[in-house]
Amino acid sequence: MILDRYLVRQFLPVLCIALFMFMFLISLIDLFANLWRFLNYEVPFREILRVYLYYLPKSVSWAQPLSLLFAAAYTLGDLYGRNELTAVFSSGIPFSRFARPLLIIGIGASFFSFFFDDQVVIPTLKIKTDLSRTLLRQEVRGSNSDIVIKSRGGEIIYAVDYFDDNTVSLNGLSIIEKTAEGEFLALIRSPLASWNGEYWVLNNALIYTWEEGEGERLLRVRPLSGIASYREEPNTFKRNASEVESLSAWEAGLLVEDLKRAGLPFTSAQAEYYHRFSFPLACFVVIILSLSMGGRFKKNILLMSLLTSLMSAVVFYVMDMIGMMMARLGYIPPLIGAWFPVSAFIVIGIFLLRFAKT
Repeated sequence: MILDRYLVRQFLPVLCIALFMFMFLISLIDLFANLWRFLNYEVPFREILRVYLYYLPKSVSWAQPLSLLFAAAYTLGDLYGRNELTAVFSSGIPFSRFARPLLIIGIGASFFSFFFDDQVVIPTLKIKTDLSRTLLRQEVRGSNSDIVIKSRGGEIIYAVDYFDDNTVSLNGLSIIEKTAEGEFLALIRSPLASWNGEYWVLNNALIYTWEEGEGERLLRVRPLSGIASYREEPNTFKRNASEVESLSAWEAGLLVEDLKRAGLPFTSAQAEYYHRFSFPLACFVVIILSLSMGGRFKKNILLMSLLTSLMSAVVFYVMDMIGMMMARLGYIPPLIGAWFPVSAFIVIGIFLLRFAKT
């Protein structure tokens, strides 16, 4: 326990400094990339500062894995350089046991990363984006436009020009009804449909149906009378128009189910949904990579530990990007694309840590 506390005391100050350094660097890079836009529109310094206060959680999220990687590699390299680990290993304590506190910190950081991103980063990043667009007078195009939803196994198709989330209404609504065999039954058009809590109220709706005439088939148009039984939940239209990255994990799961039920492509959304749970483990991956690379060099231990840990992390991130790209395109199952890089590097890290030099 004394060694555990000593290792944690050596590690935490370096982690805090690295986190602040990387967080500041990431925010600074984003600021410099957009500074000319703020200056062109003469945005006050107070408003710029407000924008980047909302950007801080995202900076922390990106800086966390880098900070853990740097802190773990630096701490162990420093201990090796001062020959302190020689005394530890001489006492018969294996390296895997000595490094256990850092592994626990890595696991805790992974859980923290998931909940922090889900509850803090996503809402604040949306505020930052909306505020930036307002200050820069950028036109915000409606993301809830041109929506197509299939329901009841494809027997009903909704086509919506625009879904208004504030008034919970569908503008420019067209509904196509078909049989289970795909035969056309009716087309219903309404300029505006409002949700009353149970079903959609269609205003000035017209219904188009086929009718058999004297030796010919006629298309009849008449006003829609009575209460139409269209009860598709408003959130279906709202979530379908959203990106997984802008939704919480719970909402992203609902989006995937909506896309499946509507018969729309869902592979990309499902891959992003699984990635929401797998990617926070990057914090644990970088820790275990740093630990497994420690003690494998006799000269320039600190520098070589940092370089090899960084190179391993780059390979991990590249594999993660390739896996997600292949999953989005449907070449591999979404679950494999999201989880294989993380699982592979954790297994490799445990193997290297198990046989690390002591």
